[in-house]
Amino acid sequence: MKSIEIIGFKRANLGKTEAKQLREESYVPCVLYGGSEQVHFRAPMIMFRDLIYSPEVATVDLNIEGTVYKAILQDAQFHPVNEVLLHADFLQLNDDKEVKMEIPVRFVGVSPGVLSGGKLVAKLRKLKVKALPANLPDYIDVDISDLELGRSVKVGKIKAENYTILTNPASPVATVAIPRALKQQQNEK
Repeated sequence: MKSIEIIGFKRANLGKTEAKQLREESYVPCVLYGGSEQVHFRAPMIMFRDLIYSPEVATVDLNIEGTVYKAILQDAQFHPVNEVLLHADFLQLNDDKEVKMEIPVRFVGVSPGVLSGGKLVAKLRKLKVKALPANLPDYIDVDISDLELGRSVKVGKIKAENYTILTNPASPVATVAIPRALKQQQNEK
């Protein structure tokens, strides 16, 4: 799992006025939870680019005025109109405490349904898992090598190694859709 460094500076004032001022200066008001105490800090907006606008999962090395915390991004709030990052919550990682995180799905194998003209439709791009920080996977492999036309692979079929999948086991991860032309051919027979 890749790690991204974000440099932050502690905040003294925690009101709305100060938060608005920070955003105008291209800073993001942030909070770090999960340690012995909450740490309120600000970080430059540009440092979030590789963390938020990437399909990959990453841990974060938060360097807050010289103290480094290992964390994950727990929540990010965006402006409803202009999509500017308004606030970020981080969860401090503890080696012996499980965390919940969304992990991207990666399809492996070749589907016979796709080979015969079907289209692979990804229903879920990420799965929610619970694991110790050391066991968090970069991605979850989903085998589609036995997926026929009109069939789905469900969350319950995925083998979890050293982590627990929290997403509903009945949810489909991927389906091989039958194209209209193929449906017409089957109906004509």
